[in-house]
Amino acid sequence: MGFLWIVLTLLAAAVLGWPVTSGVLRLARAVENSGPPFSDSDPAADQDRDAELPAAAAVPAPAGSAAPSPAPRPAPTPATADRSSRPAPGSVLRGGLVIGVLERLAVAASVLAAEPVAIAYVVAIKGLGRYAELKDTPAAAERFIIGTLTSMLWAVAVAAAARAFLL
Repeated sequence: MGFLWIVLTLLAAAVLGWPVTSGVLRLARAVENSGPPFSDSDPAADQDRDAELPAAAAVPAPAGSAAPSPAPRPAPTPATADRSSRPAPGSVLRGGLVIGVLERLAVAASVLAAEPVAIAYVVAIKGLGRYAELKDTPAAAERFIIGTLTSMLWAVAVAAAARAFLL
């Protein structure tokens, strides 16, 4: 009977984790899209504003001298506006569904086997495997972190509940 509960727990962790993770990612995207592009209360927004300033505007002008005005930004053309609405190449991480199922299986199995250290191996393998894609696209890196944490929390919760109540 214990074997059946283990199999059902692994299936619940792997298969039912996808809708949960997908829902959290949708919620994160909705929250991101609902606010203004820059918020005065968001410390990370300052970095984005600083990156848009020209080099001359970043250095304060000496007292009594006129500060150079920043260069005007060109108006978006239909081609550039269309590009900004589409995801950047590489921003969608391929194979995420299969990797997520395998990740949840590994995490749940490690919790059921009382080997939580194995979760560190899963995180390391997943992070190293995606490093090249993630360093170039911050949006994909944020999505990766949200998805990974949600997926792992789901797998740990299902396996811990099964271990506590069924095994």
